Amino acid sequence: MDIKKIIEENLGTIVDVRSYGEFQGGNVVDSINIPLNEIPERIEEIKILKSPLILCCASGGRSGQAQHFLTQLGVECYNGGSWLNVNYFKSISK
Repeated sequence: MDIKKIIEENLGTIVDVRSYGEFQGGNVVDSINIPLNEIPERIEEIKILKSPLILCCASGGRSGQAQHFLTQLGVECYNGGSWLNVNYFKSISK
């Protein structure tokens, strides 16, 4: 599926896996913050989010780790890379 389309058409949930402090410094409108290290303990919460999930972080490294972990658990998700890129797609959405 096309990540840009998912974001622009609000077809899923944007999950920012950066730390709470990083998230507070700037984030995508309507995104939720679940730091990478909290994902295993918050899996039930994650599974009820509107899917697919678009995961983002500072550069795409942590969101890639989260995507790998969540995919193994059957969660439909994509690595959106940097939150700034995801934010750009969100800003041009309908």
